[in-house]
Amino acid sequence: MKDTVALVTGSSRGIGKSIIEEFAKLGVNVVINYNRNETEAIKFNEYIKTTYNVETLLIKCDISNEDEVVDMVNQVTDNFGRIDILVNNASICKDTMFLDKSVKNFRRILDVNLIGTYLCTKYIAPIMKSNRQGKIINIASTNAIDTYYPESLDYDASKAGVISLTHNTAREFAPYINVNCVCPGWVKTDMNKDLSIEQIEEEKKKILLNRFATPDEIAKVVIFLASSKANYINDTIIRVDGGKYNN
Repeated sequence: MKDTVALVTGSSRGIGKSIIEEFAKLGVNVVINYNRNETEAIKFNEYIKTTYNVETLLIKCDISNEDEVVDMVNQVTDNFGRIDILVNNASICKDTMFLDKSVKNFRRILDVNLIGTYLCTKYIAPIMKSNRQGKIINIASTNAIDTYYPESLDYDASKAGVISLTHNTAREFAPYINVNCVCPGWVKTDMNKDLSIEQIEEEKKKILLNRFATPDEIAKVVIFLASSKANYINDTIIRVDGGKYNN
């Protein structure tokens, strides 16, 4: 995958951070995107540059802002001249009781998780199409399929939208671009850091492997989908949840 360029949104921490490092291990040039965690992002960018023999580009961008997305894409093409892989990973979650949810917060979650994915795809897919090749991997969640939590209904709805977007963009950009979606279950990330020990243990009981995933376990699935080994996989939703079931 040498000379390949991968842009991963929300990649200064969590799953996105692991995806960036897995790409860098393979010699892929990487674009690290962040919005708020500047100190952490700068530190991570330096780590990737000094540890792996790849080019990096660090870009601050709120992916829910169309002008910022356009500017980010222009920066990448000015620097690398191409974008081969897009991983729409950035997302936010704000769990509250159903009746306590505000329209403002609901819209913010939709703006980042769904509209942000749409905007990045809108401005990057044409670049891939002009090169007659590309891989887009969207990160959704099993919450979008069958693991529902009323306190997360805004997050769940946004991720269900990402799955729908995956199906539609796979059709829109075929046969040149492969568009697939990864749906993780529980993962050990900052998004879940406030869970109580009791809740963690209760959720682990619903997983056949009896544990949460590590970010790198999700990242490795993304890397596979971005590789030539997955050239004949398209418009597919892949669960990575350790065998989660509801009872």
